[in-house]
Amino acid sequence: MTCVPYDFWAFAGGIAVMVDRAHEAREHAAGRGPEPAAQPRSLRVISWNLLRLVGARVADVAALIERHHPDLLLMQEATEDLARLPSVVGGHFFREPMHGRIYGLAVWSPHPLKPPHRLLLPASNMPGHVPPRVAQIVRVGNISFANVHLSHGQILNRFQLLHIVRSLDGPAAVVGDYNAVGPIRLPGLRDVGPRQPTHMAQNIISLRLDRCMVRGLRCRNARVLERGPSDHHPIILDLDLVPESAPATRPRVRRGERDRWRGALGNGLGNWIRAVSLTPERIGREPGAAKARRRRRTSSEGPHPAREEEKTAAR
Repeated sequence: MTCVPYDFWAFAGGIAVMVDRAHEAREHAAGRGPEPAAQPRSLRVISWNLLRLVGARVADVAALIERHHPDLLLMQEATEDLARLPSVVGGHFFREPMHGRIYGLAVWSPHPLKPPHRLLLPASNMPGHVPPRVAQIVRVGNISFANVHLSHGQILNRFQLLHIVRSLDGPAAVVGDYNAVGPIRLPGLRDVGPRQPTHMAQNIISLRLDRCMVRGLRCRNARVLERGPSDHHPIILDLDLVPESAPATRPRVRRGERDRWRGALGNGLGNWIRAVSLTPERIGREPGAAKARRRRRTSSEGPHPAREEEKTAAR
């Protein structure tokens, strides 16, 4: 058996790679090859809790799409009937059912989408808790959108949000029904959703439950739309991708401002040192010595008239 030198196989491999690349270039020029996915710079996003069987139907969602033309429509409490949406308005539709429920999370877009993946969220072990909830993670270019319908527990839904944020890389948005009351602080994310109420609880209390928090994105417009047949208002957001910039540097401080800061810091430090130096003198005095001084002061002033009258009345 004749041994072929290694250099020959390396040379042949290089020729094969060059031929494959030339073939790919010809197919791409002819329009037959796969085109690279364009990175969106601006997206219109709508989020709407549909109120399962008694709320918004396919016709209501289709009317919303035709009126506002979103690039991405995220839905909560979406039933199986919503799978007919592409037959009415076209586009692409994915639904993520919730275990043990008739509803789930759904996403629609007029543009092709990769199949979303489900992210299991932290759940409660308390009796009577609902089945574990999930987030529907949708990728548009290099932007991750988390479609959420979080738990009602105010501590639990914060844990769920933190779990979602830690699972997303790069530019991201967490959009949907947070079921959260009050402010939310998440590292690296900003709340850019509309500040108006989106839900009327028992037709008594207005709450801002539908929100959007972003990272690496800028919101040009955010507003609450008409409620329609659901008990939640849809929210609409126009989001722009923030261009990558150089690492942030320490802001430059003017000389006058620096002098004022130094003066304030020096005064504060001086007050603190003075308070610390006086603390042992204040709290280190012996209780017996304080009582003795009080007795001497009382004996020098004589008996107190009011106390003498109280003693006489008691007798």
